[in-house]
Parts: sequence; C-alpha cells; structure tokens
Amino acid sequence: MPPPGQTQLPDWDGLKLQVRTIIASHRVVIFSKSYCPYCSKVKELFRSLHVEYYALELDVTADGPSIQQVLVELTNQRTVPNVFVNGTHIGGCDATYQAYQDGSLQKLLGDSKDAEPYDYDLIIIGGGSGGLACSKEAAGFGKKVLVLDYVVPTPLGTSWGLGGTCVNVGCIPKKLMHQAALLGQALQDSRKYGWQYEQQVKHNWETMVEAIQNYIGSLNWGYRVSLREKSVTYLNSYGEFVEPHRIKATNRKGQVTYHTAETFVLATGERPRYLGIPGDKEYCITSDDLFSLPYCPGKTLVVGASYVALECAGFLAGLGMDVTVMVRSILLRGFDQEMAEKIGAYMETHGVKFIKKFVPVQVEQLEEGMPGRLKVTAKSTEGGLEIFEEEYNTVLLAIGRDACTRNIGLETIGVKINEKNGKVPVNDEEQTNVPYVYAIGDILDGKLELTPVAIQAGKLLARRLYGGSSTKCDYINVPTTVFTPLEYGSCGLPEEKAIEEYGKQNLEVYHSLFWPLEWTVAGRDNNTCYGKIICNKHDNNRVIGFHVLGPNAGEVTQGFAAAIKCGLTKELLDETIGIHPTCAEVFTTMDITKSSGQDITQRGC
Repeated sequence: MPPPGQTQLPDWDGLKLQVRTIIASHRVVIFSKSYCPYCSKVKELFRSLHVEYYALELDVTADGPSIQQVLVELTNQRTVPNVFVNGTHIGGCDATYQAYQDGSLQKLLGDSKDAEPYDYDLIIIGGGSGGLACSKEAAGFGKKVLVLDYVVPTPLGTSWGLGGTCVNVGCIPKKLMHQAALLGQALQDSRKYGWQYEQQVKHNWETMVEAIQNYIGSLNWGYRVSLREKSVTYLNSYGEFVEPHRIKATNRKGQVTYHTAETFVLATGERPRYLGIPGDKEYCITSDDLFSLPYCPGKTLVVGASYVALECAGFLAGLGMDVTVMVRSILLRGFDQEMAEKIGAYMETHGVKFIKKFVPVQVEQLEEGMPGRLKVTAKSTEGGLEIFEEEYNTVLLAIGRDACTRNIGLETIGVKINEKNGKVPVNDEEQTNVPYVYAIGDILDGKLELTPVAIQAGKLLARRLYGGSSTKCDYINVPTTVFTPLEYGSCGLPEEKAIEEYGKQNLEVYHSLFWPLEWTVAGRDNNTCYGKIICNKHDNNRVIGFHVLGPNAGEVTQGFAAAIKCGLTKELLDETIGIHPTCAEVFTTMDITKSSGQDITQRGC
C-alpha cells in the first residue's frame, strides 16, 4: 500500500531494488531525516570513528516516504535512523550505540579488537584527584590502565609532581598556609588567656614553604606507590590524540611513544588565566607559583575577586604582609552575595585593602630581586580616565582558570568543547559526544570545580564502565568552603539563586549573628560571624540553602550537608538539640526571619 496522502502508486519493485543497491554499495548506510537529533547522534558516532557513511535524508528525497515504507518491509523498523553496516541491518540509534559498546559494530566494520587488540582498556589523561581515583577504581576491576600526567611549567618555570592542582598548588597548600595565618591570630589571642612570652614573634616564610613542600612531596610519592600497587601504569608524559583510540605521549626529553585504548577519560583540569597585558607573564605570579615561592612575597597586589584571590590575600595578610586586592566588579561571583560582602568587610577590618572597579593594564619591573619591585598601572572599569599607579614587590593574578583541553588533539577525534571556555559538554554519565571518550573534574561544562566532586565522578564512572553499576554522580547540594580569614561554608542555593528559582514570596530566610566562645575572652570580632538558612515554604520548609560564616566553617557545613541530602527541614532543625557551646548550635536555635526585620545582634555566647 502507498503511504497515506500519496496518490500515484510508486514502483515498489524498483524502490526495493534501489534500497538494496544503496545498502550493498556502501560500507555504512544511514537512512536518516535531516532534522532528527538521533540521526545526528549516529552520524557523530561514525565521524568519531573516522568511518565514512552514506546518509540518505528521507525528508528531502522525493521518494522518501515510499523508501521508508520499503524499509519497514525489509527491517520491520518504522523509525529513523535506520543503520546498515556492510549489508547487515543494525537498527536505530540505541541499537547502534549498543553495538558499539559491545564491540559488534567494530567487528562488522572490520575493526575487531581480536584482530588488533588495544594496548590498554583505559587511558586517563591527567593525574589529578579525579584521574587517579578513576584509574585505581578501574584497575580494581582487573582492567589494564594507563595514566598520563604532565605539568607544563608556568612562565616562571614552576612545575610539580603527581597529584594535580589540589595536592600541589591548590587545596592542600592553601589550607596549610591558612592554618599558619590562624596560628598567628591564636598567638595574639593567647595573651588574653594568660600566656606570657617575651620573645618577639615573627613568621619565617622559607621555613613554612619548606615544611609544606616536604609534605606535598610525601603525597606525590604516595600516589606513585598507590598506582604501582594497583598495577596502574604511570607515564610522566604529555598526552595528545593522533587518531581514534590512539594517543601520542611525549616526555620531558621529547621522547615520543604511542598507545591505544578502548576507552579514554579526560581529567586534565585547569590552569590559571593571565591578563594578556604587558608584563603579566614576565613579572606576575599565580597560585601555581605562590605555594613553592622560595622567598617572602612582601608587599603584594592580588588581582581578582575569586575564592582563590581572597583566600591567598587572607593568609598573606595573616602572615604579616601588606596586601591589596584589586577587584574588577563583585566579590565571589556565583556565591551568595550577602556572604561575599561580609567576607570582604571582615578582611578590610583585618588589614586587607581593596581597590574596586579597577583592572591592571601594565606591569613594569623597577628592580630585580627576591622579591623585586614592580610598578602596576591600572584603569577604571567605569569608563573614566582615572588611572591608578602603585609599587609592589609581588603581583598575584587570580582572575580565573582555563580548561586544559585545547592542545590535546580533541579536534582530531571530533570531541566537542565549548569554544568560549574550553570546557567539555558531557551527558549525565560524563560521556562526551565521542562515545569512547569521557571527561571528569574541572573541565566539565556547567559542573562544579571541586576536588571531591572529581573524585566521586571518577570512581562512579569506573564502576559504571567495569563494575555493572548504574549510579551517577550527583552534582546537586554539594557542600563547599572558602578558606578566607573568616571561613565561609555553604550547601545548596545562594539567596539570589533561590529567589530566582522559587520566588521571594515562597521563601523564608532564617538568620543570626553569633560570637564564638573562643573569641569572647580575647575580646575580638563580636557580631561578625553569621549563619542563615533558606527554606522553601511550599515544601515543608525544606532547607534549600545553608550558609555559615565563622571559624571551622568547613567542619560545620560537612555535617549539615548530609542532613540536606536527606531532605532537612526547618522543623527538623528546631527538633535537633544543639551541642553547647559550639558555633554550629546556632542553626538549631534560629527563630528570626529576614522578613521580620528583627535585630539579630548577639550580646553573649
């Protein structure tokens, strides 16, 4: 029977012959429709495999409806795409991907793994927290795994060992230097607690850096030992795709080796961004350089308003440096802005200077040295002619980070990236548009840039690939902490985002200032610590945002994050008996709402 709406009977025998001829004449045939996303996905698969295909677009072909009717008779499949490989009917999009996953597609294409086995089951590019977690988990399932990790030195020549940003130039040294600054504050407080000491107390930068670097070195070694114990192959080489399933590895000496794998995971992370102005790469440093800096940085300008900028400015000031932060617009973009403003205010009262709405346009060296002297010229961001000039010993750039994805050959195998930021779009299983390539960690487009997230995603990915698991990484309600002098912990939505998603009228915000007991005797900073919870009134007052500004904020937030995962409500918080005297107990006694306008200042613990 002709398709509905078609008056003239087609030459069915002729069409059947035409379809069979098309199928027999091409290695891969895709009967498709130009607007169909599933057809596009199948074409993308074959492109990623560098396999040529013939696509017949039925929606723009004169006999398209009739050809589709012939295909129904031949295959009993009414939908597109309808895929044939070397004369064998594969099926639709799901069937084609399933054939790829189980290897039957490769065999039909003549690319059987039995004929030419891969060197590895899995190659991971990047030896940071996520890559290492994924590699060890996969090896635990008996898979043959290779990890490639190579640190391109900074413009000043700084590089480091295995373990990625967090261990070497991120979370670990940052928290230790933050702790060093807190110890300085504790020394000041100790006199009020009766401690007497005559010797003048001063900080030695070199001693601190040496101790921190020794600890990091022990971690680097531990990671290498752990990989060896798991039978994971590690190469200190730069990885770059040269063709599907094949990678080139170049070591520090320029020696090249080639390796193949069935599956690849991108875990390359990010590196600090530079300003693109005269003198930035020649004379400025970034967080990649700071933590192993062999000399005290002295008078420092921190450029940026990111958490990295404020954390570094905070501990440098706490160690006795003259510190200025130059901010283009707002502090801590993406975080709760009320909390961000409180952090900035606290830092200003503790000696950190802020220059707002200015950006550097030039950095000049006035004098070499360790540290030397630099002259910074900056201009207003508000369009005026106002110019700022000042001398510093060190200029630290913390204006953001760029994904390390543009020079590893992704375009060679067809992996798509977001051209604006270099990040990799993935589905909910961390799979890129090329089926055998996955990505985890900071390079994911639209996902959180946090070490524990990368570790979790890496482990779960390996379990799905090799352990029969179906559990996916949950990127919702992930807790985090900014280790500024007054620490900021959060879980869930910032207040601005909550209002945007739910509407202000549907929310209730409970808040309170508090005074840590440990600070009372020292007589410092009353009514600067602050906590608030954001509740959805139409969902049983469920807590959708948790924010705390105070000492040990990370420790406080981690516990509440588990409760938020379980659906914490204001009623459950009220029913919880607090531990006294602690900072965290303030969340069990909050009874003042923002909407009430009542005073939240505290006069005691």
